[in-house]
Amino acid sequence: MPQEAGRYGGVDGQALLLAAGLADLVVSTVGSALWTVRGVLRRSDAAELAAEAEHDLMARGRLVLDRYAAAPPAHLEVLARHALARKTADDV
Repeated sequence: MPQEAGRYGGVDGQALLLAAGLADLVVSTVGSALWTVRGVLRRSDAAELAAEAEHDLMARGRLVLDRYAAAPPAHLEVLARHALARKTADDV
């Protein structure tokens, strides 16, 4: 055991272990995903599942774009709207 600890010691050894662990995780995940896809393709309602998945992915993509792609309103514009709303409320 001490020989193995020396073999993977240091920063390079840790990076190697992390890369190997990540590669193993990816391979096992891809393998289980392929088995899942094979099971789905054997189902009789595969077309409905595919349409539902497409709809879900499009909705998810829309949410992501709305969250990250939209520019926030300008700070001075927000302040001006608040001031206008306050002035209008005071006038009434």
